[in-house]
Amino acid sequence: MCEFCAQHGDGKKWYLQAENYAVDLSRDIERREYVIDFVSGFDSRMKRDVPLLKALASTPRPIRSAFRSHAQPRQMRDHFGQPVPIEECERIFDIATSIVQLPCVCRHFAGTPERGYCLGVTVTPQDDLFAEAFAGFASGPDTAAFQRLTREEAVAVLRRAEAEGMMHSVWTFKTPFIAGMCNCDLASGCMAMRSTLELGYKTMWKGEYRAVVDEAACVGCGACEERCPFSAITIDERRCAVVDPDACYGCGICRSACPSAALALEDRPNDAAIVTW
Repeated sequence: MCEFCAQHGDGKKWYLQAENYAVDLSRDIERREYVIDFVSGFDSRMKRDVPLLKALASTPRPIRSAFRSHAQPRQMRDHFGQPVPIEECERIFDIATSIVQLPCVCRHFAGTPERGYCLGVTVTPQDDLFAEAFAGFASGPDTAAFQRLTREEAVAVLRRAEAEGMMHSVWTFKTPFIAGMCNCDLASGCMAMRSTLELGYKTMWKGEYRAVVDEAACVGCGACEERCPFSAITIDERRCAVVDPDACYGCGICRSACPSAALALEDRPNDAAIVTW
């Protein structure tokens, strides 16, 4: 069980608890102000923060450790992200009463193509939070009429993204309230993956699962190694896939590349919680 499942999930998967998507009236104003500021100030913040993080990566280890110990708890408190396998994304849609497509702030910042990969989810039928947050978003779509999706349409978005090798993740805006679901990879300009994997500042935490290989079924084709966005899979001298459990983030998209169904997900063991968090 991960820290968030204990704190916000009553011992179950925290992102599958409907109350974590609902609007808490006492914190709604704070949450809305945070999302509006997050979207409207994303580009300027990244132009400032990315050079700082690059510089931090070359500083002595004690300085980096002090920075992370101060900054990462705040990240978890405000804007927490975690990979979630596609079947549990579908379960999230089961408790959502509204799903909309949103412009992707990371792709906007990176200048990469926007194809409706990001979703807003809520358990309230109407939530003007997104329209308000994206109202001044340059080059974005008509925010007055976000495209609302049915559950089936939203699942189709995830399947298209997964076929393109993109992992799925959920995001809080003032934890534990979840409002976003992203489909991304490093090539698309995902700042969470870049800051976590390349710049050493943890913005995204490992998921609740890790991949395992059925060696008898594996044909050693290497498709999973190529698709894994976290470089957690290699092909050994036996021509068999090997998963590094510490590097695996549990997104599960390796499975969609495997022609012999040799990959599966298992619960991340409790003794791996320190590594995960």
